Amino acid sequence: MKEVLTYFVRHPHAADDLEGVARWRLRRAAIRVRVEETSAALRWLVAKGFLQETPTTGSTTVFNVNPDATAAIHDFLGDDAPAPAPER
Repeated sequence: MKEVLTYFVRHPHAADDLEGVARWRLRRAAIRVRVEETSAALRWLVAKGFLQETPTTGSTTVFNVNPDATAAIHDFLGDDAPAPAPER
């Protein structure tokens, strides 16, 4: 309840019907779940050595494929291994 009320307090000119508010709440919840799932996946892939992580200025971290793990990555992905994207 507080989440809905807080939204309207922060956006005093907002007006929406039940479905609109529900969609907003569901979208926000879905994003939160996806971020948590992605964070767990990235941690797992780094722990397995498939990805490398590089801290950057501030609180962000950049992830990229570990070139030393190419064979292991293809073994893990099996037939689902995508072809590399062309270089830009």
